[in-house]
Amino acid sequence: MNQEFVEALERNPVIAAIFDSSDLGEALASPCEVIFLLSGNICELKELIHRVHAAGKKMYIHIDLLEGVANDRSAIQFLKTHFYPDGIITTKAVVAKHAREEGVFVIQRFFLLDSKSYETARKTVKNGDADAIEILPGILPEIIHQISQCSSVPVIAGGLIRTKKNAMDSLAMGAMGVSTSCKTLWNM
Repeated sequence: MNQEFVEALERNPVIAAIFDSSDLGEALASPCEVIFLLSGNICELKELIHRVHAAGKKMYIHIDLLEGVANDRSAIQFLKTHFYPDGIITTKAVVAKHAREEGVFVIQRFFLLDSKSYETARKTVKNGDADAIEILPGILPEIIHQISQCSSVPVIAGGLIRTKKNAMDSLAMGAMGVSTSCKTLWNM
């Protein structure tokens, strides 16, 4: 577990999730210390990471959604040696495994759609290669609680967090942080 990641979430559990690089300025102006880049392309990545680091914040790249790189071991090595992200986000267990083997911080995302996906997430968390996990949708406080009880890594609630109550409920049930693209919550 990356102590800097944990400490950043302890200071401010709200994570600015951005889909468009034009939103980066607002994320940097917010009190959020952690930023998730949920789309983009390899051509703009170096500048975005530089801006985030210059502001004293952390950036985690959703490698599955990054244009211009495959989500394999070579891509992870390339990102690590040329762009220096604070970590990656992925939904794929094999990508998480490769990233951990390369010494890259990994946040593994789980979309909980039904009881089968819930059980898969619980099993993966117990055996996992992730440094943190993100549960989507994040508006399921009871499920967040159950997952956080069996997880030895930080749990993040993400997806559909649109109100302060959504965020507070997830945090109260065991999430260490909440990721949201709702800009009004970035200043919570």
